[in-house]
Amino acid sequence: MDWYKLPLSDIFKKVETNEAGLGNSERGKRLAENGSNVLTKGKEDSELKKFFKHFNDLLIYVLIVAGILKGIVGSYIEMVIIFIVVIINAIIGYSQERKATNSLNSLTSMLSEEATILSENKKEIVPADSLVVGDVVLLGPGDIIPADLRIIEAYNLVVEEAILTGESTPVTKNSDVITEKADLGDRLNMVFSGTLVGSGSGKGIVTETGDDTELGKISRNLKEMKNTETPLIKKMKQLNKQVFYILSALIVFLLFYSIFYHDFSMNELVSALIALAVSAVPEGLPAVLSIILSLGVTRMAKEKAIIKKMPAVETLGSMSVICSDKTGTLTKNEMSVVSVITKDEVSDHTEKPIELRDESLAFRRLVEIALYCNDTKIDYHDGKREVIGNPTEGALLELANRANLSQDNHLIYKIPFDSLYKYMAVLVIIDGENYIYLKGAPDVILGLAKQQVEKDTSTPLDLEYWESRISEFASKGQRVLAAAYKKVSSEKEHLTHEDLHDEMIFAGLYGIIDPPKKEAIEAVGVCREAGISVKMITGDHKDTAIAIAEEIGIENYNNALVGSEIEGLSDKELRDVVADHDVFARTTPEHKLRLVTAIQENGHVVGMTGDGVNDAPALKKADIGIAMGIKGTQVTKDASDMVLADDNFATIVKAVKEGRRVYDNLKKTIYFALPTAFAQGLLVVVSLLANMPLPLTSVQILWLNMVTTITLSFALGFEPYANDLMKRKPRDPKENILDSYAIIRVAYVSVLIAVLGFAVEAYLRGKGVDTAVIQTTLLQTIVFGQAFYMINCRELIKFPIDKGILKNNVLWGSLAILLVLQAIVIYVPVFHTIMETTALNVTQLGISLLAGLGVFVVVEIEKLIYRLVKK
Repeated sequence: MDWYKLPLSDIFKKVETNEAGLGNSERGKRLAENGSNVLTKGKEDSELKKFFKHFNDLLIYVLIVAGILKGIVGSYIEMVIIFIVVIINAIIGYSQERKATNSLNSLTSMLSEEATILSENKKEIVPADSLVVGDVVLLGPGDIIPADLRIIEAYNLVVEEAILTGESTPVTKNSDVITEKADLGDRLNMVFSGTLVGSGSGKGIVTETGDDTELGKISRNLKEMKNTETPLIKKMKQLNKQVFYILSALIVFLLFYSIFYHDFSMNELVSALIALAVSAVPEGLPAVLSIILSLGVTRMAKEKAIIKKMPAVETLGSMSVICSDKTGTLTKNEMSVVSVITKDEVSDHTEKPIELRDESLAFRRLVEIALYCNDTKIDYHDGKREVIGNPTEGALLELANRANLSQDNHLIYKIPFDSLYKYMAVLVIIDGENYIYLKGAPDVILGLAKQQVEKDTSTPLDLEYWESRISEFASKGQRVLAAAYKKVSSEKEHLTHEDLHDEMIFAGLYGIIDPPKKEAIEAVGVCREAGISVKMITGDHKDTAIAIAEEIGIENYNNALVGSEIEGLSDKELRDVVADHDVFARTTPEHKLRLVTAIQENGHVVGMTGDGVNDAPALKKADIGIAMGIKGTQVTKDASDMVLADDNFATIVKAVKEGRRVYDNLKKTIYFALPTAFAQGLLVVVSLLANMPLPLTSVQILWLNMVTTITLSFALGFEPYANDLMKRKPRDPKENILDSYAIIRVAYVSVLIAVLGFAVEAYLRGKGVDTAVIQTTLLQTIVFGQAFYMINCRELIKFPIDKGILKNNVLWGSLAILLVLQAIVIYVPVFHTIMETTALNVTQLGISLLAGLGVFVVVEIEKLIYRLVKK
């Protein structure tokens, strides 16, 4: 319902009430019929369900079945080890995803607890959740508005709506009917639940409560939003399915093959197939991926980017579009005077101190008026600037502070600002003489002045010049205020409106805007170099959005769309429009949500930044929701995947860089983990086909998969940044982790390690050594093969031994730990019983070392051939 378009008389009829308010019996009846003025909560999974969802994986099912079968055949030690592996994976996943999303609870905490109403013309304070449509609510300074209200009366009523609209300037409200369609931020005769009365007072009639309010619509969008799967999760599920189907088909084939062609007992056959499942499933991989993602989370935290959900680290690396809110994200969220316009010049004093004695008379007067014709204060708490009062006046005060002026006892009399006459005037003493200082809307101040300051003297007012300047700076998105003054008798002690109509001298104009952050300008440039498009989606005015977008370097800023134009587009039309539009202004939460969805449907991985409640649904919908940590509301923080602790857009670029590194290292890890697992599977498969004893026991295979994979893969997570990391274009989210080259690499390395294993086994069997020595030597051969292949995987295409290898201390530490663990398994007697191993001599160790080195040499020859062919 467009309540803002209706006259008050029609609204009273529609909601069946009047200015005196509803009686208590009618209120009770409506409350029973329509429900309380609260936001309903969505259903949340129990902690137990969240934990058990980490067992919902095809490869985990394989291990669970293998563990159960081991228990059935009496191999309890192996069963326990398999289940420990499964539980460790679940604990790692659950602990990293532990932080529940509390967006709806945070929204509820923003609602008012009490409201002052008129009930049959009597004032009453009632619980805010008891408000019903038709209640008449009284508003005063500091009140949190308890429901959506249509204004009946407004007395200098100023409301801060940034949490809903994203506009940093407070809005002056009135009761006038609006006949044209208006965006949310332009509905000046409405106030909305959860926003704050900054000053003034008023009275309004409740038009919407609970889930039907603008805040309620945001709540509804959050509840309806499903958690999107990150590209990494999708790829890993796809990879798991491929491994599962291949493994299942292989097990079924080997089962029937062994039954028909070999005389295995059922116990032997089950043990062999379990060994195959345990060997071919890279059960260490989920744990290693979690560790690498955790490393990324830790590194990002040091760069002031707090990651809430681990897979978001990798998603950052594939992000191709950043949809950024303007206020507080790209800009400082602090109104500043960026232009001081006199008849003689336009000055920019946004950074440097001001020395008044070096300035013109007009400029000096403008600075003094900014200071003394001002009701606002600025405080600093823990280095943070806090404006107590109107942000626009705070900007004027900051200008005066740069001139090292102070608000001493200069004031004699004051006419406060009122939206009725649109100015503020003061009578002050300056250097022992009395002056009237006046500031306000440019058209009003120009109407009161007949003179202007030009070259330190008074000349006739050049109305055409000032109107052109007002138009010029307004088109740059700046809010323009005007100032005038006149000298009066030292005996004057009072000030009236009539005093402002004679002999006022026009001093000049202030251009005020929420300026962009310098680091945001640099970051947008880096994003463009990295192939990441930056789009601005803001609730602010179109001219302001275009001005900021141009300054920070956003492309396609001239063809900005506003909310009403977005509403006129179908979803298909919007999908086409977002491709070549980068600035969207006067947007509502619904618009932001539609825009993010449209960009995603064009195949992009989307990051959305914001700090207001109005950003929360879009943040949750985006592939990466990025909230501001300092100025962001709790709602946006809860709805996001990442929180910027320093509210710095540039931190996103650092996070993207880290995300790309994480993906590189994840890819290296997968290149490493799969062949080493599949090689062990091949040992089992070939043994079954050839009717040979299994070369390794299930426990030995599990040791290889879990211990060596984790120690060695873990090292790859510490690989440094590639030199061209931020010059690459974002990778296609549909790109498989394993491309055709990767599949070839995985296949031939699997075969290579298996062949070397069988060669070592055959050599030792020919020498007549016992089974324990053969199995232990084979175990050590595969360990050395994995260690050398891990070094191969430092670089997927290039030669891996370079200066960077010396920077990765973890790599050397991992190799040392692995060798110590292997020494324990081989030379500590108690492990001989558990692992069925035995001590090796120097010759046997030398054989396994030589075989492992062979893996490194063959892979590097293949990489060299690949590089030459590619050239």
